[in-house]
Amino acid sequence: MVSRDNSSTSFGAVADVYESARPDYPSAAVEWLLESVLEAGERPLVADVGAGTGKLTRIITAAGCDAVAVDPDPAMLDALRDAVPGVPAHVGTAESLPLDDGSVDAVLLGQAWHWVEPVAASAEIGRVLRPGGTLGLIWNIRDESVPWVRRLNSVVSRGGALAMFDDGPPPVAEPFHQLDEERWTWSRTVTRSQLTDLVKSRSFYITATTDERNGIDRNLTALFDDVGLTGSTTIELPYVTRGFRATRPIR
Repeated sequence: MVSRDNSSTSFGAVADVYESARPDYPSAAVEWLLESVLEAGERPLVADVGAGTGKLTRIITAAGCDAVAVDPDPAMLDALRDAVPGVPAHVGTAESLPLDDGSVDAVLLGQAWHWVEPVAASAEIGRVLRPGGTLGLIWNIRDESVPWVRRLNSVVSRGGALAMFDDGPPPVAEPFHQLDEERWTWSRTVTRSQLTDLVKSRSFYITATTDERNGIDRNLTALFDDVGLTGSTTIELPYVTRGFRATRPIR
């Protein structure tokens, strides 16, 4: 959702599906990312970069922060303005932020850092953060330790985030150094229709050819039938939320 290729700006075509299908972020995880700026005592200003439809933005504001949203896709920002009225929203990327030097207390990216060029993005985020400010990265990851989820991921593509995690923690560069990490496990109750929409909100599906989509649909149908997910039947979709944070040095 931030910049790396055309897939990152494909979501606006299905903004309504993205908004309804994608899970929210655990409040505890976002509060952990913002811990140091919340402890400062004043209402911090937080930039949500790659904000999409505002899934993370609304948790930021609920935590007691003011927010500004940045996304490369104007259609996603239109949906965000409806979902989170009053939050300033600007077209931009992690590598080119429409924000002044030292103007924000924290910059958060949800489901987004795997889209960016980390050296350029780290430098640009360092520019807009005040000294001592926080860079926070967060992902909701489907829990592959569960067999049916592992099969789901084989059907729909594990995605760029999991591929990145295969190589270790998210890469960051100057002015950031060590990333702290925490994890939260939880599950979301979903129907067959909701899980189908979740798949359709993914960039690999949005940008697939008709033949590729038909093949994915057939494999999903077989999977849903095998796990007994029919009609209004529900299933627990397990997640691991991974959060990472780093501080911009004061000097």
